Amino acid sequence: MTLAVGIAGIGLLGPGLPGWTVSRAMLAGAAPFESAPVAIPAPALLPPTERRRTGPSVRLALAVATEAVQESGIPPEELDTVFASSNGEGQVITGILEALHAADGAISPTQFHNSVHNAAAGYWGIAVGSSRPSVSLGGHDQVFATGLMQAAVQVVAGGAPVLFVAHDVPLPPPLDALRATAAPFAAALVLTPQRAAHGMLRLVHGSGAVEEPPLPAALDAVRATNPVGRALPLLVALASGRSASFRLALLEDSHLVVEATP
Repeated sequence: MTLAVGIAGIGLLGPGLPGWTVSRAMLAGAAPFESAPVAIPAPALLPPTERRRTGPSVRLALAVATEAVQESGIPPEELDTVFASSNGEGQVITGILEALHAADGAISPTQFHNSVHNAAAGYWGIAVGSSRPSVSLGGHDQVFATGLMQAAVQVVAGGAPVLFVAHDVPLPPPLDALRATAAPFAAALVLTPQRAAHGMLRLVHGSGAVEEPPLPAALDAVRATNPVGRALPLLVALASGRSASFRLALLEDSHLVVEATP
């Protein structure tokens, strides 16, 4: 079965990639690219109290979601959402684990609230006043392809646009020793049932492992620092305005065939 969806809006934030609009020329090879530290903005859509409670992973997710939805022109409160993260909010989880080792073992209710895997989805709903359905999932190194397939299935099955957000930030020590992630990276797509401003995607699930699609050396280094960086072959194709076909690995020795037609 082929899943065909349009792309109405794109959001991006990563090392040397400070937003989709600014980064398009670099991704297309029309401007020089140089990796640089990621500045994650505070989520201006949230009330001040909620804004202060957000961790870096949530702030990263909301930044790219906001950019993608603004570009799409679709009211954010009308969009179902899919949020995908491999690491989740590691900073908060580490704080809880440290609290459990303290003498009283007390855990802040706010910390627990922010540690769950759907924290980003919850804050997005608060920020835009949405009560639409939302899915939050993982996927280890294949988190981008896993989330993309889930979002596309929802678009095709429901006949309505879906906001897909994939986001990961580095884990703090000592968790980073088990799961190395060197830099934050996030990407967001507003997917639609019909062709949209950024063209079409056709997705097919297949069996068998695959190699990573080739990228320029500088961008390949970015991809290697974060699981969500595996979105870069698709982002490069969309920025370049050319058709492309490649495979992205999924869990359990399977893959997702991605055909992009800008």
